[in-house]
Amino acid sequence: METLTRNGVLARFGKALADPTRSAVLMRLKDGPAYSGDLAEGIGVSRQVLSNHLACLRDCGLVVAEPEGRRVRYELADQKLAHALGDLLSVILTVESVCSCDVPECPQ
Repeated sequence: METLTRNGVLARFGKALADPTRSAVLMRLKDGPAYSGDLAEGIGVSRQVLSNHLACLRDCGLVVAEPEGRRVRYELADQKLAHALGDLLSVILTVESVCSCDVPECPQ
């Protein structure tokens, strides 16, 4: 097991949030544990696609898998992540409404 520095932690968190599917998984798990099939259906991706993203999130140390019989339940690795995601989302929503960037794809 590896212990990361602050910068390493932020880099892993950023990598996880950089993909919309991984962000959707984290937001679903913010509300509580879920099974992979339910996550795939709720997010609208195949189980194989979701499996790849869950592997990335596990490798980043953000989610853990708990076997339950023939199913696997996923949850955030630390409940502090749920709080952090909520805080981060509120900041983004506040900043996004006054966005004045020059990026053509920007929704503002």
